Amino acid sequence: MAAAAWGRRLPRAWLRRCGPDCPRAPRAAGAPPGTRPSLCCRSAGPGRGRHYRAALCVEPKQPLAVEEVGPRPVRPHEVRVDVHFCGVNFADILVCRGQYQEKPQLPFTPGMEFSGIVLETGADVSTVKEGDRVIGVSGFNGMAEECIIDQKTLWQIPEGVSLREAATLPVSYGTALLALEHRACTQPGETVLVTAAAGATGLAVIDVATNILQAKVIAAVGSDEKCQLVMQKGAQSVVNYSQGGLKEAVRKLVGSVGVNVVIDTVGGDVFLEALRSMAWEGRIVVVGFAGGTIASVPANLLLLKNVSAMGLYWSRYKEQNFPIFSRTLSSALQYCQQGRIQPHIGAVFKLEKVNDAFLHVIQRKSTGKVLISLK
Repeated sequence: MAAAAWGRRLPRAWLRRCGPDCPRAPRAAGAPPGTRPSLCCRSAGPGRGRHYRAALCVEPKQPLAVEEVGPRPVRPHEVRVDVHFCGVNFADILVCRGQYQEKPQLPFTPGMEFSGIVLETGADVSTVKEGDRVIGVSGFNGMAEECIIDQKTLWQIPEGVSLREAATLPVSYGTALLALEHRACTQPGETVLVTAAAGATGLAVIDVATNILQAKVIAAVGSDEKCQLVMQKGAQSVVNYSQGGLKEAVRKLVGSVGVNVVIDTVGGDVFLEALRSMAWEGRIVVVGFAGGTIASVPANLLLLKNVSAMGLYWSRYKEQNFPIFSRTLSSALQYCQQGRIQPHIGAVFKLEKVNDAFLHVIQRKSTGKVLISLK
């Protein structure tokens, strides 16, 4: 229903054009010079650089507008980045609906992760320099041609890793590494069940569990097409939960022993069936609720098998335990450079098609990471 509602709010008129005084916009036919510019044309001020395009959430639950905005000066600890790619995450959609834990002041630009090239550094910046290729973790402001960000939330991209590939790493692989290593303490040879396994995070979990941690993966997906993909990406077994109960399907694969680790991004009944599939001293990590329902945990199931249920709020680590947060992103970049992980990009949209990209994610049309290209 949510996807259908968003789809009905996609009139072509959502793309707001700049006023005639904007340096990047052509004057409309017949428009006299000096006509007052529209809201989207914001004066940069003397010496502050060029205007740039950004996706803006002006009103919750409404399509985003692509508008020209004016830059501001960088502060001493900040860096201006020429953004090339920005990841699209379900959190971006939720925050634009006003349904996320964080509620930025309107209007705001979504986008939690991006890759690009450093344009300018503040006086106190020592970690990067102009021309460096970087990935950044922003607080919902990355979906723009330029982004100003604190130097500590930038990581240099090593040689051999493309800007496009690097943009897939922060959220999906950061989540996968924190969930599997830090929270679940996954050991070689253990069995990991991952739900919504064909999504960006699910595929990252398969990649890390199989190729970094040497665990065995059971991938749970909702279609035959996705079954083929997750097997190609390294899952040892696959379950199509659109064709029957998850618990019974997992039992056929591992017997009554159960699975050691569950990484769940779905919630609801899928979470409960996964919980009932756990082994003795198993660990289940709650990453999200893509199914739209938050399940209540039956505490007796935790007791009977000494199961541990835990949550993972990825971006919270940036504030609460930055060393671990930073280490996971550095590790993801290193693994990518070494060829030990293979990020999967499902679709790439131009900035003008940002609402189509959101709808693509809402309707679960894509496997892997969806990116916005700013170039």
